[in-house]
Amino acid sequence: MLFLYNLVISIAGFFLKIVALFSPKIKLFIEGRKNVFSILEEKIKPSDKTIWFHSASLGEYEQGLPVIEKIKEKYPTHKIIITFFSPSGYEVRKNNTIANVTLYLPLDTKSNAKKFLKLAHPELAFFIKYEFWLNYLSQLETSQTPTYLISGIFRDNQMFFKWYGGFYRKALKAFTYFFVQNKSSKEKIERIGFQNVVVSGDTRFDRVNAILERDNTLDFIEQFKNNTPTIVIGSSWPKDEALLAEYINQAGEDIKFIIAPHNIKTDQIASLKAQITKSTVLFSEKKDKDLSSYNVFIIDTIGLLTKIYSYGTIAYVGGGFGNPGIHNILEPATFGIPIVIGPNYSNFAEAIQLVKLGGCLVISNPLELKQNLDRLLHDKEYLEEKSQICKSYIQDNTGATDSIMNIVA
Repeated sequence: MLFLYNLVISIAGFFLKIVALFSPKIKLFIEGRKNVFSILEEKIKPSDKTIWFHSASLGEYEQGLPVIEKIKEKYPTHKIIITFFSPSGYEVRKNNTIANVTLYLPLDTKSNAKKFLKLAHPELAFFIKYEFWLNYLSQLETSQTPTYLISGIFRDNQMFFKWYGGFYRKALKAFTYFFVQNKSSKEKIERIGFQNVVVSGDTRFDRVNAILERDNTLDFIEQFKNNTPTIVIGSSWPKDEALLAEYINQAGEDIKFIIAPHNIKTDQIASLKAQITKSTVLFSEKKDKDLSSYNVFIIDTIGLLTKIYSYGTIAYVGGGFGNPGIHNILEPATFGIPIVIGPNYSNFAEAIQLVKLGGCLVISNPLELKQNLDRLLHDKEYLEEKSQICKSYIQDNTGATDSIMNIVA
């Protein structure tokens, strides 16, 4: 089976080079891996002490960041190597300041794994949430490198738990500890013979809780808001925006809206703006404008949404009308803001829990959107109740990073 795995990886690598001729994203995937080994040779000396963190994409990087920060404090003389599998992670965080080297992870062939680990020679290795690359894990086990899974989640449909998944189960022997998010994951991994499992929780709660300690001030948002109840719409998609535009157009002048779309391509921003009849200003056009005179502020740039949530009265988090589902609800929750989402959230444990607790409200049509937003806006006790649920949910689930560090360090 391992032979077939390696064959599939090799075939995939060949076809990806062909697909890259037609796909800009896959081109980044291929081109970004060409110089990985030369960069490692240049930036990591044989005498350097290193620690390696791998994440699939941006979300996993953010999830692992609290541990990366603590490890860097604990081992200040070590060089930190961070790798990504996906362009959507690497391209956004390739210039991060916490790592000494940030790279794409070469495809999981036996030769790549051997060469990467020879050049990187990590003293500790961390995989964030998932990404179980068999050749890398095999080489880590061979070299007896302490290897940890951070905020892991295990589900019944994974290959580890299938009758034919023996070669995948064998790869898990590389892990010194599995730090998992919940009891269910612990039970599943113990069932296939592993006892080195700790329910540490989800490090994302530590990540978002730390946001409260930072300066979240944005002068232009304060000017726009002008002490007015404000609904922040984060990571919206066209299906979200069609519902929201209808509500915005019917809303009173005493409510303001900030929209930070998931996609900020010019044509999609223009389409969104065209649906709204209220006075609307774009972030890219805000210079020399009296922002307080507008009802709707469209943020056609990236990197501001987290701070913007701090100004919200209510948050609508997009993605719930498509696949794979909603975006990050933990950031608005940490500011104690009631959250409204679409119906597709079943793959996200935090959404399931917060919906059950009552801090996150689910809508599936324009009427439900109006009913929920109107009640939150006009019933102060109800708004405060939902706000407190969200705030408490974050506070009650912090501590995963300390749980991990107590064992790793």
